Amino acid sequence: MIRTLVKRLWLVPVVFAGWELLAKSLATPYFPAPTVILSRMYEMWFSGPYILTEEAVGNFVPSLIRVIGSWAVAVVVGVALGVAIGRTAWLADYVEPLIEFGRAVPPPVMLPVFLVLFQMGTQVQVATILFGIIWPILLNSIDGARNLDDLKIDTAAVFGVPAHLRFFRIILPAAAPKIFAGLRLSVSLALILMVISELKASTEGIGYLLNLASGNADMPAIWASVLLLGVLGFAFNSLFLMVERRVLAWHRDAHRIA
Repeated sequence: MIRTLVKRLWLVPVVFAGWELLAKSLATPYFPAPTVILSRMYEMWFSGPYILTEEAVGNFVPSLIRVIGSWAVAVVVGVALGVAIGRTAWLADYVEPLIEFGRAVPPPVMLPVFLVLFQMGTQVQVATILFGIIWPILLNSIDGARNLDDLKIDTAAVFGVPAHLRFFRIILPAAAPKIFAGLRLSVSLALILMVISELKASTEGIGYLLNLASGNADMPAIWASVLLLGVLGFAFNSLFLMVERRVLAWHRDAHRIA
């Protein structure tokens, strides 16, 4: 465990040491040293009576709830719709032009539309995140459900296996590798869209803190927000990979046997 962590993270302190030396040699307020940034992070967010300050709790929690909640909804809707479209030819003929149109629209472009529809608030952020992350989940689910071995499904139908069991025991596991590829893309995209939506359409959240620091020309606070987002991205991706390895362990074992 410790050896694995060292192998994965040994470059981080090296980069920070180089960053510290470069920042001190440049001596510019626009490129503060990591020690200055970490000191500002501690002052703003981690110096409270229970580690987190009121500012941290009031802004981190709403952002995390939006990201996790929006991603969970996108997973349920995207996978269900994707499998249905992938397994139903006539449905695919009707909706695929709409899907191609929707995926071509950049999610930030929809932010003014959502502001008009919902005005400022959590609904705008959730709608922006959902609109952006639904497409990789949906498209990979369609592709995974479409390219299955129909012989297994037909055999199960002949032997009277109920439709819900065919879905959970045959279709979903067979499509899972493709689905997880879309889910992994959506994790990092959700974090990006959270920040974009909070920059203009929120009075709380990590994106709001970044916008506030930018307005005050507080460079250490700006870099602190960027560093926090990087840590969150790394944590989300690591957690997702842990789940993916467990869920798709059978898939890797099948490839080794083959």
